[in-house]
Amino acid sequence: MSPRRNHPKRSKRAGRNPGTGEEDEISRSFSTIEEHEEGFYTVRKITGSTSTKPYRCPGCDQLIPTATPHIVAWPHDDVDDRRHWHTKCWEKKDHRRPNVQRTRNAPKF
Repeated sequence: MSPRRNHPKRSKRAGRNPGTGEEDEISRSFSTIEEHEEGFYTVRKITGSTSTKPYRCPGCDQLIPTATPHIVAWPHDDVDDRRHWHTKCWEKKDHRRPNVQRTRNAPKF
């Protein structure tokens, strides 16, 4: 009886054309295309295990800590304009009012 194999067999195809660069990684990942007021966006869901850096959400201007599931979205034709969003901030993107920047002691009216 041969010993049990605990790792998957290597595919012959995997060694032929290895992915190079971040753009190839993006194209192979699961992503969807969504239509919003500004146009079409490519959207990818990131799991907590693949999130290795903190990011700032453009929707709420708060920090997305490491190991937090979130969304990466970019205009369909511009991969360089990727932004990391909280999932809820992305869902409410089209219904959000413009954020007014105020000084610390300014009145809220």
